[in-house]
Amino acid sequence: MYYYLDERGTTTQVGSLLILERRPGGLDYASLLTTVECRLQLVPRYRQKIREVTLGLARPVWVDDRDFDITYHVRRSALPSPGADDQLHDLVARLMSRPLERSRPLWEMYLVEGLADNRMAILTKTHRALVDGHEALEINQVIVDDTREPAQMPEDLWLPDREPSNSELVVGAITDVITRPWEMVDQVRAATNQVTWVGQAVTATARRVETVMKMAASTAPASPLNGATAPTRRFTVASFAVEDCVDIAERYSCQPNDVILAAIAGAIRRWLLSREQAVDQVETIRAMVPLSAYPVDNDAAESDADLEARGMATSAEWMAGGLHGFVTDLPVGEANPAVRLSQVAQLAERYSQSGRRGSVGVEPWMPEIGPATFHAMSARATASLSRRSFNLPITIARGPRAAQYLGGNEILAIYPVPVLVRNRALAVGLTSYNGRIYFGLNADRGVMWDLGAMAEYLTDSFDELLSGAR
Repeated sequence: MYYYLDERGTTTQVGSLLILERRPGGLDYASLLTTVECRLQLVPRYRQKIREVTLGLARPVWVDDRDFDITYHVRRSALPSPGADDQLHDLVARLMSRPLERSRPLWEMYLVEGLADNRMAILTKTHRALVDGHEALEINQVIVDDTREPAQMPEDLWLPDREPSNSELVVGAITDVITRPWEMVDQVRAATNQVTWVGQAVTATARRVETVMKMAASTAPASPLNGATAPTRRFTVASFAVEDCVDIAERYSCQPNDVILAAIAGAIRRWLLSREQAVDQVETIRAMVPLSAYPVDNDAAESDADLEARGMATSAEWMAGGLHGFVTDLPVGEANPAVRLSQVAQLAERYSQSGRRGSVGVEPWMPEIGPATFHAMSARATASLSRRSFNLPITIARGPRAAQYLGGNEILAIYPVPVLVRNRALAVGLTSYNGRIYFGLNADRGVMWDLGAMAEYLTDSFDELLSGAR
């Protein structure tokens, strides 16, 4: 169903921006092509395109692209001098504003050269229909390595399957309807279950489930963050030290993810005041935070046998079941940063499905799923809620704790580029990586003309919390 969610003013594609060191004899366009091409065997969906069934008799199907051209998907760009970060962010915004070509596999990758301070960047752009965490991971997850020496891959002898004809697709669709009529009912039931995800929170109390369901069904407060969405984007970034976030959480006896939400609330408060908006002391905005339906403690990575014994989802079941989330109010009207953090922690505890929100940058436990894949899957979770039920999507993903490499070049930073859904002016994504938390802010170009200030406000809000903790 995610294939059909593109609408005027929105594109359901998620991005990831990697900042890499530039070193002699390291990654260049030719070696990037080689790396991607040899590892496509790990994500075969990236060589497939979508074929729609005539008359809409069945869901679209994935078929091998017999004309697959790696050079169409992996592209090269360069920044003009001086190669400042602002120039890179503007390029990212422009590239993410362009829809993907639907007659080809739904992804693109850009090697961006000319970045200042002896750096380079890689931007990936992937339609969220492509990534499900089970049959298809986000491509960044398979092209990076844990060491500077790239992993050796077996030779990839890919031969595309024959593409079915229109008549074969129609006959197959009709046969499915005749022989498996209840499958369509199951599809409707599955879609309904996605919307009523809160009822599946098996570890939640009945009272908590009732509270969350009321939140998900109610209308979010009016906010400048909501309105008509244009096709063009702005993009900017921010980053904090994980250690600082943990220090704040320990000082105020809360979860590190509460600190992140409180910093975002403080930034939005400053942004509203900068626009001379009246901000009442009790004013809130509603955030949607994608999470797993079955979170576990940060360091308790249990085996499938342990999970089955406790009646919880195994790795395969978790990935097949997809992501869910919770909605929570952010107290943007509260001027005192310590009080704001306390309110955020109380509200998040009240509205989260399990009450166990995890450590910094921890999207609850994700078996074998990297941050880029999680952000792509979170875009699906965001789509499952009513457009009127939240003001701001926020995706928190945990990345590797140690340095990663691509083609021998160290990855210095990982910034998510979250999906901007219809009637939202801003989407916030963040990934923890190698001791830092990297924020990516994707916004409507017209509404958020001052997005750069929002990034500054985010840093100021976090620094305010850090000062109070010391």
